[in-house]
Amino acid sequence: MLCKRIIPCLDIKDGRTVKGTNFVNLRDAGDPVELGALYAQQGADELVFLDITATVEKRKTLRELVNRIAHHINIPFTVGGGISSVDDVSALLQNGADKISVNTAAFKNPQLIQDLSKEFGSQCVVLAIDTRQEEDGEWYVYLNGGRTKTEARCFDWAKQGVDLGAGEILLTSMNHDGTKQGFALDITRRLATQLPVPVIASGGGGTMQHFVDVFEQAQADAALAASIFHFKEIAIPELKGYLHDKQIAVRL
Repeated sequence: MLCKRIIPCLDIKDGRTVKGTNFVNLRDAGDPVELGALYAQQGADELVFLDITATVEKRKTLRELVNRIAHHINIPFTVGGGISSVDDVSALLQNGADKISVNTAAFKNPQLIQDLSKEFGSQCVVLAIDTRQEEDGEWYVYLNGGRTKTEARCFDWAKQGVDLGAGEILLTSMNHDGTKQGFALDITRRLATQLPVPVIASGGGGTMQHFVDVFEQAQADAALAASIFHFKEIAIPELKGYLHDKQIAVRL
Protein backbone atom coordinates (compact mmCIF):
# COMPACT_ATOMS: atom_id res chain seq x y z
CA MET A 1 0.00 0.00 0.00
CA LEU A 2 1.57 3.27 -1.11
CA CYS A 3 1.59 6.04 1.46
CA LYS A 4 -0.72 8.97 0.82
CA ARG A 5 1.22 12.19 0.37
CA ILE A 6 0.70 15.61 1.96
CA ILE A 7 1.98 18.40 -0.26
CA PRO A 8 2.18 22.06 0.72
CA CYS A 9 1.94 24.38 -2.26
CA LEU A 10 3.85 27.60 -2.53
CA ASP A 11 2.18 29.98 -4.98
CA ILE A 12 4.82 32.54 -5.83
CA LYS A 13 4.25 36.06 -7.06
CA ASP A 14 7.11 38.56 -7.27
CA GLY A 15 9.30 36.28 -5.14
CA ARG A 16 6.83 35.96 -2.24
CA THR A 17 4.43 33.18 -1.31
CA VAL A 18 0.82 34.30 -1.79
CA LYS A 19 -2.59 32.74 -1.32
CA GLY A 20 -5.91 33.89 -2.68
CA THR A 21 -9.50 32.68 -2.60
CA ASN A 22 -10.94 31.34 -5.87
CA PHE A 23 -7.80 32.54 -7.68
CA VAL A 24 -8.21 36.26 -6.88
CA ASN A 25 -7.62 38.57 -3.89
CA LEU A 26 -4.04 37.50 -3.30
CA ARG A 27 -2.59 38.12 0.14
CA ASP A 28 1.02 37.75 1.21
CA ALA A 29 1.89 34.53 3.01
CA GLY A 30 5.64 34.70 3.59
CA ASP A 31 9.09 33.89 2.29
CA PRO A 32 9.05 30.76 0.11
CA VAL A 33 12.50 29.61 1.17
CA GLU A 34 11.64 29.81 4.88
CA LEU A 35 8.31 28.08 4.32
CA GLY A 36 9.85 25.35 2.17
CA ALA A 37 12.45 24.58 4.82
CA LEU A 38 9.81 24.56 7.58
CA TYR A 39 7.54 22.16 5.69
CA ALA A 40 10.40 19.78 4.88
CA GLN A 41 11.35 19.76 8.55
CA GLN A 42 7.73 19.12 9.62
CA GLY A 43 7.38 16.03 7.47
CA ALA A 44 5.77 17.24 4.24
CA ASP A 45 6.18 14.53 1.60
CA GLU A 46 6.78 16.90 -1.29
CA LEU A 47 6.62 20.58 -2.15
CA VAL A 48 5.00 22.26 -5.12
CA PHE A 49 6.23 25.66 -6.21
CA LEU A 50 4.01 27.43 -8.74
CA ASP A 51 5.08 30.77 -10.12
CA ILE A 52 1.58 32.08 -10.71
CA THR A 53 2.76 35.19 -12.54
CA ALA A 54 5.00 33.36 -14.98
CA THR A 55 2.52 32.33 -17.68
CA VAL A 56 0.58 35.58 -17.66
CA GLU A 57 3.62 37.82 -17.74
CA LYS A 58 5.37 35.55 -20.21
CA ARG A 59 8.54 35.34 -18.17
CA LYS A 60 10.46 32.27 -17.16
CA THR A 61 10.17 30.71 -13.73
CA LEU A 62 12.42 32.19 -11.06
CA ARG A 63 15.35 29.83 -11.42
CA GLU A 64 17.37 31.46 -8.68
CA LEU A 65 14.51 31.11 -6.22
CA VAL A 66 14.15 27.45 -7.18
CA ASN A 67 17.84 27.02 -6.53
CA ARG A 68 17.59 28.68 -3.11
CA ILE A 69 14.60 26.58 -2.10
CA ALA A 70 16.28 23.38 -3.29
CA HIS A 71 19.28 24.06 -1.05
CA HIS A 72 17.02 24.17 2.01
CA ILE A 73 14.88 21.10 1.50
CA ASN A 74 15.41 17.35 1.32
CA ILE A 75 12.07 16.25 -0.13
CA PRO A 76 10.89 16.01 -3.76
CA PHE A 77 10.12 19.33 -5.26
CA THR A 78 7.85 20.18 -8.23
CA VAL A 79 8.10 23.47 -10.09
CA GLY A 80 5.61 25.03 -12.48
CA GLY A 81 4.90 28.35 -14.14
CA GLY A 82 5.86 29.57 -17.59
CA ILE A 83 7.33 26.23 -18.70
CA SER A 84 7.01 25.81 -22.44
CA SER A 85 10.11 23.98 -23.69
CA VAL A 86 12.62 21.23 -23.04
CA ASP A 87 15.21 23.94 -22.32
CA ASP A 88 13.01 25.51 -19.62
CA VAL A 89 12.76 22.15 -17.89
CA SER A 90 16.48 21.44 -18.21
CA ALA A 91 17.26 24.72 -16.46
CA LEU A 92 14.81 24.01 -13.61
CA LEU A 93 16.06 20.46 -13.04
CA GLN A 94 19.65 21.74 -13.01
CA ASN A 95 18.59 24.23 -10.33
CA GLY A 96 17.22 21.51 -8.07
CA ALA A 97 13.66 20.72 -9.14
CA ASP A 98 12.74 17.02 -9.12
CA LYS A 99 9.61 17.32 -11.23
CA ILE A 100 7.99 19.98 -13.33
CA SER A 101 4.38 20.93 -13.77
CA VAL A 102 2.90 22.15 -17.04
CA ASN A 103 -0.54 23.63 -17.54
CA THR A 104 -1.42 26.29 -20.14
CA ALA A 105 1.53 25.65 -22.47
CA ALA A 106 0.75 21.93 -22.59
CA PHE A 107 -2.90 22.57 -23.40
CA LYS A 108 -1.94 24.90 -26.24
CA ASN A 109 0.77 22.51 -27.47
CA PRO A 110 0.08 18.93 -26.28
CA GLN A 111 3.23 17.74 -28.09
CA LEU A 112 5.15 19.44 -25.24
CA ILE A 113 4.04 16.67 -22.84
CA GLN A 114 5.38 14.01 -25.20
CA ASP A 115 8.67 15.89 -25.72
CA LEU A 116 9.22 16.35 -21.99
CA SER A 117 8.34 12.79 -21.10
CA LYS A 118 10.66 11.45 -23.81
CA GLU A 119 13.52 13.68 -22.69
CA PHE A 120 13.20 13.44 -18.90
CA GLY A 121 10.85 10.49 -18.24
CA SER A 122 7.14 10.58 -17.43
CA GLN A 123 7.85 10.47 -13.67
CA CYS A 124 9.16 14.01 -14.07
CA VAL A 125 6.11 15.44 -15.86
CA VAL A 126 3.12 16.61 -13.83
CA LEU A 127 0.10 17.84 -15.78
CA ALA A 128 -1.62 20.56 -13.76
CA ILE A 129 -5.28 21.14 -14.60
CA ASP A 130 -7.38 24.02 -13.29
CA THR A 131 -11.01 23.02 -13.63
CA ARG A 132 -14.38 24.54 -12.84
CA GLN A 133 -17.77 22.90 -12.69
CA GLU A 134 -20.22 24.97 -14.69
CA GLU A 135 -23.99 25.15 -14.39
CA ASP A 136 -24.40 22.31 -16.90
CA GLY A 137 -22.69 20.05 -14.33
CA GLU A 138 -19.60 19.51 -16.52
CA TRP A 139 -16.05 20.23 -15.37
CA TYR A 140 -14.22 22.47 -17.87
CA VAL A 141 -10.52 23.21 -18.25
CA TYR A 142 -9.35 26.78 -17.54
CA LEU A 143 -6.03 28.29 -18.59
CA ASN A 144 -3.74 31.17 -17.60
CA GLY A 145 -4.16 30.77 -13.87
CA GLY A 146 -7.92 30.32 -14.12
CA ARG A 147 -8.53 33.37 -16.29
CA THR A 148 -9.41 31.69 -19.59
CA LYS A 149 -12.21 29.17 -20.05
CA THR A 150 -11.93 26.45 -22.68
CA GLU A 151 -14.55 24.09 -24.05
CA ALA A 152 -12.43 21.08 -23.10
CA ARG A 153 -13.77 18.67 -20.47
CA CYS A 154 -11.42 18.04 -17.57
CA PHE A 155 -11.47 14.24 -17.80
CA ASP A 156 -10.87 14.21 -21.57
CA TRP A 157 -7.85 16.51 -21.29
CA ALA A 158 -6.44 14.56 -18.33
CA LYS A 159 -6.74 11.30 -20.27
CA GLN A 160 -5.12 12.82 -23.34
CA GLY A 161 -2.29 14.18 -21.17
CA VAL A 162 -1.63 10.77 -19.64
CA ASP A 163 -1.71 9.13 -23.08
CA LEU A 164 0.94 11.65 -24.18
CA GLY A 165 3.20 10.83 -21.24
CA ALA A 166 2.19 12.82 -18.16
CA GLY A 167 3.16 10.76 -15.10
CA GLU A 168 0.93 12.52 -12.59
CA ILE A 169 -2.09 14.86 -12.55
CA LEU A 170 -2.37 17.87 -10.25
CA LEU A 171 -6.08 18.63 -10.21
CA THR A 172 -7.27 21.96 -8.83
CA SER A 173 -10.98 22.65 -8.45
CA MET A 174 -11.54 26.36 -8.91
CA ASN A 175 -14.96 26.04 -7.30
CA HIS A 176 -13.33 24.81 -4.10
CA ASP A 177 -9.98 26.65 -4.16
CA GLY A 178 -9.39 28.71 -1.03
CA THR A 179 -12.87 28.02 0.39
CA LYS A 180 -11.74 25.46 3.04
CA GLN A 181 -15.05 23.65 2.53
CA GLY A 182 -13.54 20.35 1.38
CA PHE A 183 -12.01 18.96 -1.82
CA ALA A 184 -13.92 18.28 -5.06
CA LEU A 185 -14.53 14.59 -4.35
CA ASP A 186 -16.48 13.62 -7.47
CA ILE A 187 -14.13 14.84 -10.22
CA THR A 188 -11.08 13.78 -8.17
CA ARG A 189 -12.51 10.28 -7.78
CA ARG A 190 -13.24 10.04 -11.48
CA LEU A 191 -9.65 10.85 -12.43
CA ALA A 192 -8.08 8.82 -9.61
CA THR A 193 -10.05 5.68 -10.39
CA GLN A 194 -10.04 5.87 -14.19
CA LEU A 195 -6.50 7.01 -14.98
CA PRO A 196 -3.36 4.87 -14.49
CA VAL A 197 -1.29 7.66 -12.88
CA PRO A 198 -1.33 9.27 -9.41
CA VAL A 199 -3.73 12.16 -8.88
CA ILE A 200 -2.96 15.05 -6.51
CA ALA A 201 -6.14 16.72 -5.26
CA SER A 202 -6.00 20.48 -4.77
CA GLY A 203 -8.47 23.15 -3.73
CA GLY A 204 -10.70 23.23 -0.67
CA GLY A 205 -8.76 21.53 2.13
CA GLY A 206 -9.79 23.22 5.38
CA THR A 207 -10.03 20.54 8.08
CA MET A 208 -8.19 17.33 8.80
CA GLN A 209 -11.36 15.37 7.99
CA HIS A 210 -11.33 16.86 4.47
CA PHE A 211 -8.03 15.05 3.89
CA VAL A 212 -9.50 11.78 5.15
CA ASP A 213 -12.41 12.25 2.73
CA VAL A 214 -10.25 12.95 -0.30
CA PHE A 215 -8.07 9.90 0.39
CA GLU A 216 -10.87 7.50 1.34
CA GLN A 217 -13.80 8.63 -0.77
CA ALA A 218 -12.06 10.18 -3.78
CA GLN A 219 -9.07 7.79 -3.68
CA ALA A 220 -6.60 10.61 -4.34
CA ASP A 221 -2.93 9.63 -4.10
CA ALA A 222 -1.90 12.95 -2.63
CA ALA A 223 -3.53 16.10 -1.29
CA LEU A 224 -2.17 19.58 -1.74
CA ALA A 225 -3.00 22.65 0.31
CA ALA A 226 -1.60 26.10 0.87
CA SER A 227 -3.31 28.57 3.18
CA ILE A 228 -4.08 26.13 6.01
CA PHE A 229 -0.36 25.41 6.22
CA HIS A 230 0.96 28.92 5.52
CA PHE A 231 -1.27 30.51 8.15
CA LYS A 232 -0.60 27.68 10.62
CA GLU A 233 -4.24 26.58 10.88
CA ILE A 234 -3.21 22.94 10.55
CA ALA A 235 0.30 21.66 11.29
CA ILE A 236 1.61 18.84 9.11
CA PRO A 237 2.68 16.52 11.99
CA GLU A 238 -0.77 16.92 13.53
CA LEU A 239 -2.49 16.19 10.21
CA LYS A 240 -0.39 13.09 9.63
CA GLY A 241 -1.10 11.83 13.14
CA TYR A 242 -4.83 12.29 12.52
CA LEU A 243 -4.66 10.40 9.19
CA HIS A 244 -2.65 7.62 10.82
CA ASP A 245 -5.30 7.29 13.55
CA LYS A 246 -7.92 6.96 10.81
CA GLN A 247 -5.97 4.01 9.32
CA ILE A 248 -4.70 5.99 6.33
CA ALA A 249 -1.15 5.03 5.33
CA VAL A 250 1.13 8.05 5.68
CA ARG A 251 4.86 8.52 6.19
CA LEU A 252 5.25 9.62 9.82
